[in-house]
Amino acid sequence: MNDLQSHILFQNISELLENSRKRVVATVNQAMVLTYFEIGRMIVEDEQKGENRAEYGKAILKDLSILLTEKFGKGFSYSNLKQIRQFFLAYSKGQTLSVLLENKKLSKEQTELGKTEDSKSKNHEINFYLSWSHYLKLMRINDLNERKFYEIESFKNNWSLRELQRQYDSALYSRLSLSKDKEEILKLSEKGQVFEKPQDAVKDPYILEFLGLEEKSNYSENDLETALINKLEHFLLELGTGFTFVARQERISFDEKHFRVDLVFYNRILKCFVLIDLKIGELKHQDIGQMQMYVNYFDREKRLEDENKTIGIILCQDKNEALVEYTLPENNDQIFASKYKTVLPSKEEFKNLLKE
Repeated sequence: MNDLQSHILFQNISELLENSRKRVVATVNQAMVLTYFEIGRMIVEDEQKGENRAEYGKAILKDLSILLTEKFGKGFSYSNLKQIRQFFLAYSKGQTLSVLLENKKLSKEQTELGKTEDSKSKNHEINFYLSWSHYLKLMRINDLNERKFYEIESFKNNWSLRELQRQYDSALYSRLSLSKDKEEILKLSEKGQVFEKPQDAVKDPYILEFLGLEEKSNYSENDLETALINKLEHFLLELGTGFTFVARQERISFDEKHFRVDLVFYNRILKCFVLIDLKIGELKHQDIGQMQMYVNYFDREKRLEDENKTIGIILCQDKNEALVEYTLPENNDQIFASKYKTVLPSKEEFKNLLKE
């Protein structure tokens, strides 16, 4: 067997082993989550027997912790059992992930493994596909619709716990909810982020704290662009589902005049190009006119017959809403201006941003 054949065989076996390990980890995670759910159910049902439920439950958990730790080792401290109890209470109120089955095909074994029954309701179905660590974070989100949204997005996009925490800290749900009515906000909790029209691809503001740039420091537009390219994977997560990177500094030429689009992406769901121009400081009406030219060029020279119209997004540190409104046509659905933040805003700053 020559070196090339050996390498190919090695690659194939490595891929098989990696996939097998991932399936084992997924199976273990599901089994653990389902087991904890059942333990929580048994604890809550047992508490109903005590006359003073609060004191009875506290005593039971302390006794259980000692007995379970003696037999099974770590993982059953008093605080962990309280979390397991809370997990059941949070997810026995009609929460279901069955909608995920419509978005991602699962094997029959995976589907059956992800189902359990609440003893109170034969129709209650729960599909758990995330790790216990994910659920420890999710069950602390009090708003049920917001919790469902982050749960669905974690599953759809295979978010790590760290990425889930980042998206929550950057108030993704709140940012997406800003321009939506009550019915559309409800859809976020049922299906997660769905791209149906150009506005769905736009956030305001964009949170770019992962770049490591200080807020309002003396960096240039080129510095910002380079930082985004160096952290492209993080930026794609911030942009959302379906984005693929196409080009940086895409040149557009008219006779002897040359222009360059900072970043070019393509959204596979909307089936259109998405152009991004980066601006330091406050947005000017000339910036909007320049983006209009870029969008027109891509629509006339790059877009295929079966593709949708190009979207243009101008990322700026500040903008005047009236200037944007009167520079763009009333029926505008192609060009958008959004603020960006290079540091994660405080809770009060986020409140002010959302009010704006």
